[in-house]
Amino acid sequence: MRMTPRPAVLVHLCGVKEWSRARDRGEIRPEPGKPGFIHLSTLEQVHLPANRLYRGRTDLVLLYIDPAALDSPVRWEPGVPTDPQSMLFPHLYGPLPVRAVLKASAYPPGRDGAFPSAPQDPT
Repeated sequence: MRMTPRPAVLVHLCGVKEWSRARDRGEIRPEPGKPGFIHLSTLEQVHLPANRLYRGRTDLVLLYIDPAALDSPVRWEPGVPTDPQSMLFPHLYGPLPVRAVLKASAYPPGRDGAFPSAPQDPT
């Protein structure tokens, strides 16, 4: 597997309602029946899963995450065959604690329904 530099900030996409529930519970949990991880991305790659899975949704928030504040392991694994060759995505194998979220911001699509690259500044 190709080595990936560890970024200072990771991101997670979710709906406004999911983020509200997470704040009440204190965490986002992996979805039951799914592979057992929470899909994360780097700022440079988040538009790929956003466009593949959520194209046109207007209720998404982008959670900026401090990887050092995560309690569960993050594994860098391949995405899907249509992703750029050798691209690895960070997958969190356990809950995402709300305390690890540095900032949450709206992540709206453009007029054509496509998501742009993520803003680089989490502050």
